[in-house]
Amino acid sequence: MSAKAISEQTGKEFLYKYICTSAAVQNRFRYANVTPETDFDRLAQDHPWLLTERLVVKPDQLIKRRGKLGLVGVNLDLNGVRDWLKTRLMRETTVGKAKGVLKNFLIEPFVAHKQEEEFYVCIYATREGDYVLFHHEGGVDVGDVDAKAQKLLVGVDEKISEDAVKKQLLSHVPADRRAVLASFVVGLFNLYEDLYFTYLEINPVVVTKDGVFVLDMAAKIDATADYLCKAKWGEVEFPPPFGREAYPEEAYIADLDAKSGASLKLTLLNPRGRIWTMVAGGGASVVYSDTICDLGGVDELANYGEYSGAPSEQQTYDYAKTILSLMTREKHPDGKVLIIGGSIANFTNVAATFKGIVRAIRDYQGPLKEHEVMIFVRRGGPNYQEGLRVMGEVGKTTGIPIHVFGTETHMTAIVGMALGHRPIPNQPPVAAHTANFLLSSGSASTPSSSRTASFSETKPGSGASPAKKPKPGAPPVKATTLFSKHTKSIVWGMQTRAVQGMLDFDYVCSREEPSVAAMVYPFTGDHKQKFYWGHKEILVPVYKNMGDAMKKHPRVDVLISFASLRSAFDSTMETMQYPQIHTIAIIAEGIPEAQTRKIIKVADEKGVTIIGPATVGGIKPGCFKIGNTGGMLDNILASKLYRPGSVAYVSRSGGMSNELNNIISRTTDGVYEGVAIGGDRYPGSVFTDHVLRYQDTPGVKMIVMLGEIGGTEEYKICQGIKQGRITKPVVSWCIGTCATMFSSEVQFGHAGACANQASETAVAKNQALKEAGAFVPKSFDELGELIGSVYDDLVAKGVIVPAMEVPPPTVPMDYSWARELGLIRKPASFMTSICDERGQELIYAGMPITEVFKSEMGLGGTLGLLWFQRRLPRYACQFIEMCLMVTADHGPAVSGAHNTIVCARAGKDLISSLTSGLLTIGDRFGGALDAAAKQFSKAFDSGMLPMEFVNKMKKEGKLIMGIGHRVKSINNPDMRVQILKDFVKQNFPATQLLDYALDVEKITTSKKPNLILNVDGFIGVAFVDLLRTCGGFTRDEADEFVEIGALNGIFVLGRSMGFIGHYLDQKRLKQGLYRHPWDDISYVLPEHMSM
Repeated sequence: MSAKAISEQTGKEFLYKYICTSAAVQNRFRYANVTPETDFDRLAQDHPWLLTERLVVKPDQLIKRRGKLGLVGVNLDLNGVRDWLKTRLMRETTVGKAKGVLKNFLIEPFVAHKQEEEFYVCIYATREGDYVLFHHEGGVDVGDVDAKAQKLLVGVDEKISEDAVKKQLLSHVPADRRAVLASFVVGLFNLYEDLYFTYLEINPVVVTKDGVFVLDMAAKIDATADYLCKAKWGEVEFPPPFGREAYPEEAYIADLDAKSGASLKLTLLNPRGRIWTMVAGGGASVVYSDTICDLGGVDELANYGEYSGAPSEQQTYDYAKTILSLMTREKHPDGKVLIIGGSIANFTNVAATFKGIVRAIRDYQGPLKEHEVMIFVRRGGPNYQEGLRVMGEVGKTTGIPIHVFGTETHMTAIVGMALGHRPIPNQPPVAAHTANFLLSSGSASTPSSSRTASFSETKPGSGASPAKKPKPGAPPVKATTLFSKHTKSIVWGMQTRAVQGMLDFDYVCSREEPSVAAMVYPFTGDHKQKFYWGHKEILVPVYKNMGDAMKKHPRVDVLISFASLRSAFDSTMETMQYPQIHTIAIIAEGIPEAQTRKIIKVADEKGVTIIGPATVGGIKPGCFKIGNTGGMLDNILASKLYRPGSVAYVSRSGGMSNELNNIISRTTDGVYEGVAIGGDRYPGSVFTDHVLRYQDTPGVKMIVMLGEIGGTEEYKICQGIKQGRITKPVVSWCIGTCATMFSSEVQFGHAGACANQASETAVAKNQALKEAGAFVPKSFDELGELIGSVYDDLVAKGVIVPAMEVPPPTVPMDYSWARELGLIRKPASFMTSICDERGQELIYAGMPITEVFKSEMGLGGTLGLLWFQRRLPRYACQFIEMCLMVTADHGPAVSGAHNTIVCARAGKDLISSLTSGLLTIGDRFGGALDAAAKQFSKAFDSGMLPMEFVNKMKKEGKLIMGIGHRVKSINNPDMRVQILKDFVKQNFPATQLLDYALDVEKITTSKKPNLILNVDGFIGVAFVDLLRTCGGFTRDEADEFVEIGALNGIFVLGRSMGFIGHYLDQKRLKQGLYRHPWDDISYVLPEHMSM
């Protein structure tokens, strides 16, 4: 959500820190916070003024009218404050319908003043700008300020002035105080704008000869502006509404939400309740809560929440386990029900999210059965059949009663089943599999000319109606027809899946050309992106620069913006500079309201229709679809969105718009056009904009509007019906009727779904629409029946003549999606058994990375997992690390280091220099580990005595690998070998091969003192002992690791550290190009060449 209430203390802190005014604001930062844990002696030390001044104390918990409720202690000393708190702190209090515990209080200096020195000021946001309300009589008895106060509208992007404030707001204020108040109000308004407040009320603000005093304050800020205001806001705590506790589980889900691109919301209403919900979609979550309350479940409804925006399996698991944990803490005598519901998803992979829920159900199967939980599931969308299958399967395997339904069942029917108001079908109808829609046995395509035209199709030549030319000086008039069969669009963002969905839709609609002309993506250079058009591949240009895209595609008049919430404002404002664009869809959720209002203002000035923000878009069957609207092809075909019907709809919710597609296709001849205007408080276009377009469109015969709690736009529809401007039948329902039944305020999934006054409630709006003449059902449950009834009446009157159905062209399924559905299989190009990065957490050989760190297995243990797929004993991990340490470097003279140094001095990069050194490793340098291990193992395993082995190698003229050193000898031992030998002898269970190699060393050093077992040979034979005796490998496995070169890997890995060191050393020393000196080269040329 966007507008969130902050505590009075936070609001005053912002004001005192950042207000810029010539008025003397007094008592800055003079407040103290009291909670049950407060130590009053320490409090007095931190705030010495508490001991010397008269005080005011009041609860700071978002409680309105505290003075009227007797919740303000006035003109007390500190002991008086303590006495006053004794009867109130941690006591339950009723405020309106809400019951809550008072546990957070604010102490401030008492300001002695006269009644005539009290004033009222309030600033609040609306679509057209910000209203400043001022009344010359403030205080507890201010009364109805909306009726009394002077008002000043500061339009979007306009500035406030002291002269305007004096003239329009301060006419009743004594002359000697006008200048101070004008300066203060201007400063307050600028603060309100700069810190993205959406509401700021001070009552009273007191003006005395000493200056301005802010006594009581209430405020809301736009939480979506956090990325803009973080430096000034700091860490803001948003307290829950009075009467509702702040639960750690809510904070946990809020944290998950903040870290995710998806939307995850949870509000606990009654933790002891028996009805729990886990609903996908902001709009759908409200509809389910409405239905539960309509059916009498308001007192048992435990939570409100939603998950949407394609959360991952792990995120859904974390969300689901939180809810299952909460609902299995206290038993209910009647058992409990869990409603896992949702509308038809547009782009969320239902199977993937359900797998997360299924994991959570398996983890909690014991407590769920113990608490007698019944689960009811209804969902649709991409891959929903597989999701429903796994959900049904977990019910059978765990014994938990789980009832599963798909799109054939009305969205909220499961609520009636769960609450015992309707029977549970034994065998619900099984929806056809996705593949049955897409891979039909008919012809590959249906020619456009053979399609039977619907009565509502645009006649040839009529095309889209452009914006009418306005009279000089008048603002441009927006287009009545936004999309046609010839609409061309640009997509902002690298959204390849959405673009492919649009092209597939175009193809099944028998469009002649793709609707996407180009894409804009500022983070890459200009290039072309490959897509499918039916069976063939096409290239769509991608531009780095918006101007280039517009210039090269002059026919484009629609932009679909997938820009992030941070860049959506700038990219949209840039787009509106191009007069060819008449429609922009903004998908991003979480754009600050102040930025959205600026977009709306410019769009109105330029005659551009904005759809969004926070929307999935819209669809015009047979013509055009925005991004992911309508879901995947199976839903497009099931809901007959490939050809126009007679019903146009407008909704706020994207998920609910897809549900409307389903409902309308089942009860009428289908959708003519549908738009989801978005869930924000200030959508770019409103219900009226689209309903009036539909009224003026001949093909539209009836209109469906799905409104919701919050705002007053629906009343304009009432007005239009009453005045005769809207004459076509309007079927309407406003969701959020449950809000009036809750004891405390609940912020629903959409930012705009919050009633600030009685007229904004869903109940009031439904009543007004009914009285105006719209068709309004008793509940959302009956919406489909009412739409069908109105449609049948229009058919009976001959207003609608249903057209003959013709099958659309078939579209091949994408390979990746067919594989996801399990329809095809293909041999993998690669196989791996050591690492898996696909899930929420990286896995090494079956061990999650968090476990790797918890186990403190170090580098040696990690190498054991990745090289040997084993969790090695501690001593084995230590030995590996010691091997890496002793092989890390052996000076600059060895061939590998030499090569690395020469390469580095030639100006090559790190990778080239390292590779140059590594390429020298072989039998002669560093590669003796494997060879030594193989030679000694073979001799030992064959039963050959050490002397026989030495003699045999001599006879064959072969070197014994791992024996001999250029510098070290029996008299000058290699300390690296000595360190390793001491460790191996102390820690290895057995050292048979090492002992054998040491016996060989005795023989070779008796002939020549430098024929010692060198570090390569020692590591080679000791590693064989490790593999054979640590208990983790069979003899065949141990031999295989030696055979495939695992031991040389130890030298390569260790010596890489040294090579990198030499590279960095040469760069640090600024060494120039190396040239080998002549005097170190013997030039031996043939005699005839030297003469």
